[in-house]
Amino acid sequence: MQIPSKYDASLVESKWYSYWMKHNYFHSTPDQREPYTIVIPPPNVTGVLHMGHMLNNTIQDVLIRRARLLGKNACWVPGTDHASIATEAKVVAKLKEQGIDKNDLSREEFLAHAWEWTHEYGGVILEQLKKLGCSCDWDRTKFTMDDDMSEAVIKVFVDLFNKGLIYRGYRMVNWDPEAKTTLSDEEVVYEERQGNLYYLQYQIEGSDEKVTIATTRPETILGDTAICINPNDARFSHLRGKKAIVPLCNRVIPIIEDDYVDMEFGTGCLKVTPAHDENDKNLGDKHNLEVIDIFNDDATLNSFGLHYEGKDRFVVRKEITKELEDKGFLLKTETHVNKVGTSERTKAVIEPRLSDQWFLKMEELVKPAIEAVLGDDAEIKLFPKKFENTYRHWMENIRDWNISRQLLWGQQIPAYYYGDGKEDFVVAETKEEALKLAIKKTNNQELTINHLRQDTDALDTWFSSWLWPISVFDGIRNPENEDINYYYPTNDLVTGPDILFFWVARMIIAGYEYKGEKPFNNVYLTGLVRDKQRRKMSKSLGNSPDALKLIDDYGADGVRVGLLLSSAAGNDLMFDEALCQQGKGFANKIWNAFRLVKGWEVDETIPQPNSSAIAITWFEAKFQKTLVELEDHYGKYRLSDALMATYKLIWDDYASWLLEIVKPAYQQPIDSKTLKSVVAIFEDILKVLHPFMPFLTEEIWQYISERTPEDALIIAKWPESKPINEALISEFEFAQDVVSGIRNIRKEKNIAFKDAIGFYVINNENIANTFDEVIAKLGNLESIEYTNEAVDGALTFRVKSNEYFIPIAGAINVEEEIKKLTDELNYTEGFLKSVQKKLANERFVAGAPEQVIANERNKEADALAKIETLKASLASLQ
Repeated sequence: MQIPSKYDASLVESKWYSYWMKHNYFHSTPDQREPYTIVIPPPNVTGVLHMGHMLNNTIQDVLIRRARLLGKNACWVPGTDHASIATEAKVVAKLKEQGIDKNDLSREEFLAHAWEWTHEYGGVILEQLKKLGCSCDWDRTKFTMDDDMSEAVIKVFVDLFNKGLIYRGYRMVNWDPEAKTTLSDEEVVYEERQGNLYYLQYQIEGSDEKVTIATTRPETILGDTAICINPNDARFSHLRGKKAIVPLCNRVIPIIEDDYVDMEFGTGCLKVTPAHDENDKNLGDKHNLEVIDIFNDDATLNSFGLHYEGKDRFVVRKEITKELEDKGFLLKTETHVNKVGTSERTKAVIEPRLSDQWFLKMEELVKPAIEAVLGDDAEIKLFPKKFENTYRHWMENIRDWNISRQLLWGQQIPAYYYGDGKEDFVVAETKEEALKLAIKKTNNQELTINHLRQDTDALDTWFSSWLWPISVFDGIRNPENEDINYYYPTNDLVTGPDILFFWVARMIIAGYEYKGEKPFNNVYLTGLVRDKQRRKMSKSLGNSPDALKLIDDYGADGVRVGLLLSSAAGNDLMFDEALCQQGKGFANKIWNAFRLVKGWEVDETIPQPNSSAIAITWFEAKFQKTLVELEDHYGKYRLSDALMATYKLIWDDYASWLLEIVKPAYQQPIDSKTLKSVVAIFEDILKVLHPFMPFLTEEIWQYISERTPEDALIIAKWPESKPINEALISEFEFAQDVVSGIRNIRKEKNIAFKDAIGFYVINNENIANTFDEVIAKLGNLESIEYTNEAVDGALTFRVKSNEYFIPIAGAINVEEEIKKLTDELNYTEGFLKSVQKKLANERFVAGAPEQVIANERNKEADALAKIETLKASLASLQ
């Protein structure tokens, strides 16, 4: 086969991905092998590939491909999440472009549009993952709104309701006025923003006296139903039992007392607006206050907003401030920084709102999940371990989960109302079942299905994805099926720390509730992808590269290497496109090394040189040592370190040393024994590199020899571990330093490599002569002579206490060399004096950090050794 002179990723990638798909290598079915299972963190069905997905899925693919090579039955389940808020927003926007208002459609009509949108755009991201080389079991692709997945969600809701864990409550919730739905506490992001503190005066009824309150939200005065003072505050004791008048709306409200009021904050008087603040609601409940909601669901003001009805809350804030000032109610304004809750999805400012919602009791459910991660015999390990503290904080401070959303896209809550009262409902998996329950509950045989109204709310998206590791294997509907029994619990979960609570913790809770065991063994939490300036990648900053363009420019393997080179375990990744260029350069280096080996002519009659034989033995030892390192790195999810160890093995040990040692002289053939060994070594290298660079490695693997589909690299066997010859590795490291010394002298003295040189050694270190033939070949030495005396008229260098001499025999100008060495000696002695002066300074030694002192001592030792070598070189020349 003709091997192309350059590696072309664009031709190779589509070819091998098609080949892998055609031969079904990614597909897994239960068998006698040990399973290795990963479930993908399902990206939003609306999504396109971004840098976070690229990193996360590269890591998963590395793990899954390695498991395959280790002989495990590797199963990577892909899929997408219906992402109720995000997807509904996109469908609404598309309808708006067509002149259609969502509110004019029935639920069925809207869902038809949503499904149409999903079929058209959904799954784009999964196709893009294929370009990255992701070896998912595409036959198992799931979508959280698939019929069987939805059925599992409904089944769980009914089960939890029947266990008394789901209830309907009228509570203060986080309202997203843009998406027009409630959000759970975890979907609210708090941001520090600069606003104002407005000091307003309320008149005391029946007198000219006024009381001042401070508020950040002057528009909400229209919902005030009390003023509260601290009973211990002597300044306001005369106001007990009196009433105040709310500015503009002239509502008369009571003055109440409660030690909840902070006497030091603001004026010490608090306006109470039970409909728009959770703490105010608690006060209101305690003191039986009226509740006045002044907002519509889009955060415009309703009829309680008087002449501001229909206007947005932030517009009203400006306008009402001016009116309050004009009418003498506004005393002063101060700048004030406070935390503002915003919707994670829409970025809208959250409005606290009282609403009937569905909640899941978490207090008992959470206990096994705390024990599983934080207990003495923790079954689930988080990598990095530092995230255990975050997990602990969330789980030990958990609140009931608000699981209902005022959306159409999602699983509809299976509660059926048969009357007008809030409690006139039943919960069932089907309408038919609901009717039976309603008849039983009411004892009304006349009830029909037409009397039932299903709750219009949908379930929170996370209420479907928390079942993901179970439901993708149909473990809710068919709890003892073959797949769930074989693949569950899964092995590794790779995800971002931002959804540690949203998704990871909830999956653990569901795992113990519905399978009685953990959903996975390990959770590897990747860092966030940031740019070189440590900024988070975002469209608005314009610092997020186009993922597919990166693959076009550098090849999928180059991008995978670039991402992993910049990704230390669990820390944020400083992404630099130059690392993808480095990845591409690495691919080219491997390709060129392969072409070099395949380009050698073979002569079956030539015996194997000793230098080649010992070099191959050394490399095999080095390979085994790297194999142990890789095992350690993989075990600790240090994939960047695993890649670096592989990178160095190939670039330094294989390409720079082994091939250099064994390559035949110019236009000369190589012996067959050496070539066979070098190719076998290369095949082992391809196996350990395959998880990182699947396309390049498969391409070279298939070029090395004719392979059947059963012999493809993707399903080859990971190299076997053998005993490591540490002594040989250590001896070769010494030999490398000797070769580097020879090369440095040749370079400095312009001694051409084609000219063979003499070489003498004083072997104070008693180093074995194992690699002498290698040193002789790489240094082009006439011979290696061992001696006990310094050699006159020779250039010299040291490796540890060994001395090496290269006779110059007219190859250099002696006078020039003496002058050069003398200058270098004078400079080094001056440098040594400055270092020793510093170390003699007691104040410096007493005050400097240990590391700084150690560095100075190292400089002193290096300078002393260099001076000794320079003096020896001068002595040999004089």
